[in-house]
Amino acid sequence: MGKLYVVPTPVGNLEDMTLRAIRVLKEADLILAEDTRTSGILLKHFDIKNALQSHHKFNEHQTVENVVGRLKAGETIALISDAGTPGISDPGFLVVRECVKNGIEVQTLPGATAFVPALVSSGLPDDRFCFEGFLPQKKGRQTRLNALAGETRTMIFYESPFRLLKTLQQFAEVFGAERPVSVCREISKIHEESVRGSLREVIAHFTETEPRGEIVIVVGGVDKKTAE
Repeated sequence: MGKLYVVPTPVGNLEDMTLRAIRVLKEADLILAEDTRTSGILLKHFDIKNALQSHHKFNEHQTVENVVGRLKAGETIALISDAGTPGISDPGFLVVRECVKNGIEVQTLPGATAFVPALVSSGLPDDRFCFEGFLPQKKGRQTRLNALAGETRTMIFYESPFRLLKTLQQFAEVFGAERPVSVCREISKIHEESVRGSLREVIAHFTETEPRGEIVIVVGGVDKKTAE
């Protein structure tokens, strides 16, 4: 049996790449990449010249059988996404699940993921939290938000800059305009920024200042006394 390595890649600064991640990618028989063009830039930077194969949400159901077959034949395969840890709001779950079903060893390297630094730097409670990732864009969105209205843990969401204002306004409607929030953008990049305050204040900020870059929203949970 071979082994599947799940390898995090930098969400911004290339210096966040670990020495172990570089070694694993150089030693792998095959690298599965969400976007071979994006990953090609990263691999070239670290002088990694191994075989690269496309593996994303639109083709993973078709490619997973072949991947499992190669692993059973003894190959070592590394899985990467465009940025961060595969499987966290990125492709990866399906191939990991099939490896587990087939008794193939899966080893996930620790490394970059966007929500951890956003949570820790938010100033909101981080001892208990729930990760929601991207909300449904249409069907099921309001239902999901309503289900979170009484959540006491800190909540973490991913969002695009184009939908940020709309999402914050929906949060204000469901959670209340005074709920504390931190919007962290461009994590580990030159223009990294956290905008903190109430939903009302942060909405006002991004109404005046156009949001840009990759965004993580961290929302405080409902006060436990209020929930009771």
